[in-house]
Amino acid sequence: MDNKKRLAIQGLAALIQNADLKGFFTGQISQSATKAFCVPGLNCYSCPGAVGACPIGALQNSLSGMTFRFPYYVLGLLIFFGAFLGRAVCGFLCPFGLLQDLLNKIPFPKKIRTFKADRGLRRLKYVVLAVLVIIVPVAVKMTPAFCKYLCPSGTLSGILLAMADSRLFTLLGSTFAWKVSVLVAVVLLAVAIYRPFCKYLCPLGAFYAPFNKVALVGMSCDRNACISCGACAEACGMGIDPSEEPNDMECIRCGACIKACPAKALSYEFGLGAGAKKLQRQ
Repeated sequence: MDNKKRLAIQGLAALIQNADLKGFFTGQISQSATKAFCVPGLNCYSCPGAVGACPIGALQNSLSGMTFRFPYYVLGLLIFFGAFLGRAVCGFLCPFGLLQDLLNKIPFPKKIRTFKADRGLRRLKYVVLAVLVIIVPVAVKMTPAFCKYLCPSGTLSGILLAMADSRLFTLLGSTFAWKVSVLVAVVLLAVAIYRPFCKYLCPLGAFYAPFNKVALVGMSCDRNACISCGACAEACGMGIDPSEEPNDMECIRCGACIKACPAKALSYEFGLGAGAKKLQRQ
């Protein structure tokens, strides 16, 4: 897909998820009735314009309440998004993914495509999902650990609220200062590394990743047409080789590989089993 079209879709998705624009000027969190519903991407409930709830935040709230409630609704919705779109959610619908895409467009002397610890660090997001999103909230009541200690989207939302209402700055403590340092690190890294938060820390991406193999939105490579030129792997910001594994768990379905392929061997697949179609051969 053309990058400008994808950016337009991402921008529209971010706008829809943050449609209560007056909140950005009043410093008030939207109380819209739609806040009872989760959006598919990482978009903090506390963002001044948010009209929906973040699924990771909602999941933690269910698990960390004084009275344990199994999160049927949130898990069901996450499974639905995953089974339908897989990590296309990350590529098209996540506002924080859009922010990282825009940051990566800032000129930098040498963009970092990969490094020695890259593959190992990608496993960290699964640890974040297991420990900060599930284990700690279950074990320590009223402690949504990911939101409290790590989430850069929540930190950005807090900054936006405080900018609209300066009185809120007096309520921000040392924990928020730590989270600001995490946000700053992610922002700086995103200039040099494509989507560092998505690759290494995002629990939502970790949840959706396995669904790439079975989602209704998938990718396929026609090996009869493929000329093994490596253009798709070179174009992939997520550092995978679509000609070998078009439905890799790291793929965000951005379509850069499809556009780069001179043989037109790569394409989107839609329908049951689309994500399971590894390679097409006659």
